[in-house]
Amino acid sequence: MLNRREMLSHSAKVAALMATAGLLPQAAHAAYNTRAFEVKSMAELMKTLGAGTPAESKDVTITGPDIAENGAVVPIGVSTALPGVKKLLVLVEKNPSVLSAIFDVTDAIDANISTRVKMGQSSNVYAVAMMADGKVLFAQKEVKVTLGGCGG
Repeated sequence: MLNRREMLSHSAKVAALMATAGLLPQAAHAAYNTRAFEVKSMAELMKTLGAGTPAESKDVTITGPDIAENGAVVPIGVSTALPGVKKLLVLVEKNPSVLSAIFDVTDAIDANISTRVKMGQSSNVYAVAMMADGKVLFAQKEVKVTLGGCGG
């Protein structure tokens, strides 16, 4: 029977073999456009991302509360059934940075995300779908915040 020291020694050898064979996961790093998270308006954001002028569409859906009791954790859902979606974005108009979240989407998954955003004050929240053909579609919803989340 193996004792603890021998077991740890064998485990270390197996881990070293797996690492040299490339079987252990590598560190994952998010790649994002830092400038996109610094802009103050939707028009400036679209220019930064190299996208066209957004058009309002009933094919893009945004869900969220009409009144958020705590601006630090506002649940938002974005979805569309349209094919060819490349990115889904969540924008909060009156936040210090208009871009709250950006998600890369492929045809292998449903273009349906849910997240929580931080809102400092009542504002319009936009769901933006960037399409493979270059179109940019959006939907908006007004969310009223009773307790501020961005320093309030």
